[in-house]
Amino acid sequence: MHPTELPQDIKDRVIARRGKLHLYEDLDPARTALIVIDMQNTFMEPGAMAEVPLAREIVPNINRLAAACRGAGAAVAWVKVTVSPEDGGDYWPGLLAHVNTEERAALFLEALADGSHGHAIWPDLEVKEGDIIVNKNRYSAFLPGASPLADALRERDIDTVIITGTLTNVCCESSARDAMMTDFKTIMVSDGNACLR
Repeated sequence: MHPTELPQDIKDRVIARRGKLHLYEDLDPARTALIVIDMQNTFMEPGAMAEVPLAREIVPNINRLAAACRGAGAAVAWVKVTVSPEDGGDYWPGLLAHVNTEERAALFLEALADGSHGHAIWPDLEVKEGDIIVNKNRYSAFLPGASPLADALRERDIDTVIITGTLTNVCCESSARDAMMTDFKTIMVSDGNACLR
């Protein structure tokens, strides 16, 4: 978890523009899903190749949110960044070729291979039977073709998503933006997201 506080002048501008601070004052649990992004061993374990130390701090908050959502009748979805065998080693070549060294790209491919230890959801997270679990192959879980999440939610008549996970400013933000752009009501949880600083 990272400290977040909007300055009062920004809050005042938001209220002046739309008449209220928060976009959504009421949620219909039957049409809502908690989305948990990339809370996998590769990002959670001390010393892991992509460790996000602050992500361990949000685990209790995510577990509480998940329990509250389930109790109210909302869905819970766990999203895992994944390198699948069907990718044929050609997972997101633009990212691997231009953003990472060859060595780091190889570690990334190994760590997030479908079924590997690094790919697994962090064991302290309380995944329950009936939760949605999907793989994604881009930063955003809502980018068309990146995962089956949007379709799975729409099949359940879900129109509101609550975004949690890691990294706040990468996969969580990308997912939130694409969810909003594809007409999901989208909420980011300040104490349910984590980044490196």
